[in-house]
Amino acid sequence: MAVYDLPFPMPENALLEVIGLPYPLIASGKVREVFDMGDALLMVATDRVSAFDVVMTEGLAGKGILLTQISLDWFVLAGAVIQHHLVENHEARVEELGKIYPELRYRSMIVKKLNPLSIEAVVRGYLSGSGWESYSQTGRLFEHELPRDLVQSSQLPRPLFTPTTKANSGHDMPIDCTDAAELVGEDLFWRVHDLSIQLYEMGSLRAQGAGIILADTKFEFGTDEDGELYLIDEILTPDSSRYWPMHEYVPGTAQPSFDKQFIRDYLNSLDWDKSPPPPTLPDDILKGTLDRYIEAYFKITK
Repeated sequence: MAVYDLPFPMPENALLEVIGLPYPLIASGKVREVFDMGDALLMVATDRVSAFDVVMTEGLAGKGILLTQISLDWFVLAGAVIQHHLVENHEARVEELGKIYPELRYRSMIVKKLNPLSIEAVVRGYLSGSGWESYSQTGRLFEHELPRDLVQSSQLPRPLFTPTTKANSGHDMPIDCTDAAELVGEDLFWRVHDLSIQLYEMGSLRAQGAGIILADTKFEFGTDEDGELYLIDEILTPDSSRYWPMHEYVPGTAQPSFDKQFIRDYLNSLDWDKSPPPPTLPDDILKGTLDRYIEAYFKITK
């Protein structure tokens, strides 16, 4: 793996928990912790890493920084497509926060208070993951009809929107577009559908220029009190997307990827039932995974 000169400092130790802030903690996910700053929310990406819905004991030092910086880079481009949740004076506010809490400087987003939609917007350009499982069993990508001659990792004839429910814990579940429209409203659903395809195509084009394939991704959206739609959460990171190296792409099998699949592959080699407590991750597995995140950062943001 190449050695990179990152434009921000990386910590020696993984940040697994955010403590000592004067703001109430209102949400804690597998990676992010969300605090109420009064007029806005503070989203902090920790260095926690999960696999098979289990949070590992070890973290990846700096992973949260890489994810945040990738998202911030994409939000600049996405702003030409749709408004997003970052506050207007975001950079200045994060810089001020970092003077008091330097460990949060590069891993934080200060965002508007919005109402998240009850669906997640998944766009697939290739046949992989649960999409490949669906096709293998039914010949369709969930509700979408597909040609019969596709193989694992095949490029789809066109990007397809396959929404899911938004689970507070466990797995998000696939949902038909008709049911998704009933959850959020017909007009809003189709806006989310069209914007998600447009954002995927934007990301895919940029990824191609960097020699990588954006196989699929998920977006989240929210509305303000007036019903205005915003792009929220993270965007086009290796945690929310499948990125594959283009020069290694061979349809018919699973592809190497720039994410925690390296950890999943190691865990699959063990006699572990995918329930807590997780097994210990060796140093070489942790380093190999972090190297992939660093390479992804440079390829995606260059």
